[in-house]
Amino acid sequence: MLGGLSLRARLLLAVLVLATVGLLAANIATYSALSSFLIDRTDSSLDETAHSIARPGRDDLVRIAPPGTVVQARSLDGKTVIATVARPTLPGQAAPAPSLPATIEPPQDTPGPEAVSYFTVGSSGDGGRYRVRASIEDGAGAMLVVATSLEDVDSTLHRLLLIEVFVTVLVIGGIAALGLWVVRLGLRPLGEIEDTAAAIAAGDLSRRVERAEERTEVGRLGLSLNAMLSRIEASFRAQEASERKLRRFVADASHELRTPLAAVRAYAELFDRGAATRPTDLERSMRGISRESERMSVLVDDLLLLARLDDGRPLERVRVELDEVVGEAVETAQAVDPKRQIDLRADPAVVVGDRVRLRQIIDNLLANVRAHTPPDSPVSVTVTRVNGTAEIAVSDAGPGLDEEHLAHVFERFYRADASRARASGGVGLGLAIVAAVAEAHGGTVSASSEPGRGATFRIALPLATADDRPPA
Repeated sequence: MLGGLSLRARLLLAVLVLATVGLLAANIATYSALSSFLIDRTDSSLDETAHSIARPGRDDLVRIAPPGTVVQARSLDGKTVIATVARPTLPGQAAPAPSLPATIEPPQDTPGPEAVSYFTVGSSGDGGRYRVRASIEDGAGAMLVVATSLEDVDSTLHRLLLIEVFVTVLVIGGIAALGLWVVRLGLRPLGEIEDTAAAIAAGDLSRRVERAEERTEVGRLGLSLNAMLSRIEASFRAQEASERKLRRFVADASHELRTPLAAVRAYAELFDRGAATRPTDLERSMRGISRESERMSVLVDDLLLLARLDDGRPLERVRVELDEVVGEAVETAQAVDPKRQIDLRADPAVVVGDRVRLRQIIDNLLANVRAHTPPDSPVSVTVTRVNGTAEIAVSDAGPGLDEEHLAHVFERFYRADASRARASGGVGLGLAIVAAVAEAHGGTVSASSEPGRGATFRIALPLATADDRPPA
């Protein structure tokens, strides 16, 4: 039944039920205590009246019975009425008429000089209730019955009941208004959370719960929700970026593979058209097929390497003399491009990693210099140790890069040359492999450049420590 109510309604209903039960219990206790007190006071008054009557005789009853009382003398068995006197409260009024029973059971003996019993009866007309005292007085030889009206008691209790009802209604109304205000104030953050969730469901991932405070439970819920939303937004943005990279990767890979495949197909068609009978055309076809196949093999190998690094597959881990590896790469680059001046300054540095892959990223950096700088542009290669890391820096004096290109140089298939010319642009995986291999070794890559002043590429790798041992 309560499942269909809102949290606000259930909280308010619970507060009202508790307040109502508490007030009713207090009212009943107050009413009962006052009623018992007034009845006891009436009984005490009846005791005084009964004690003031010396002997039950009619003359004495008329003389002694106070106004507003009914005094009756009965036989000891309570059946025979000896005498009855009913004195009105004011002259001219009718005497009270309690509905006394025809037979009054003799009171049981109690400790003391007399046996007394008390009970309440109604009236013969509309005179309200009467309190009756029946006793066998010591030495009286008869049962003395004294009755007095409870009109004042009932009037007092009735006024108390009206006051209690009025106060209860007033307090319940105040509690309802105050509880509604407090509940609304306390649940306001839940409304904001609901609005935030609706906005996020509509696509606004930057929406957050406002005014979330740690001092309240709902506020802490809002803070936790904000932290969760930040992570979800970051994950969603990362997923979007990953999907964009994947789509671009597939598109670029397809583009790069399409060209050599088309060339191989063209050479194969040339062979089918009679190149087999012409030695010159045959040699040209075979040379072209071999060249394009080798180019596809390099591209596929690069893609497989990047895929392995993306999957987190472990590389070989041995102690590598980094200065020696860099020296070998520089020596090979000088042999490939003897006209280019390459300056090397390498401090001894030992790292733990894959020697082949480390050599590959140095070769890629030097190949990138050959592809994008003039043949007479000098190159500087340094290996230094900085704060527990070995830093490799390759600087050239070429045309440099602007900020737009510099922010994307380590992305896959990215080339500053938008024309995709093979002579100047390459495939666009060299620097991506440099970044992936460096990160797989726990290192970082960075690039700095100014247009017209060359570019510098840096790789920072953690130095080997005494605890770094290659696996057996």
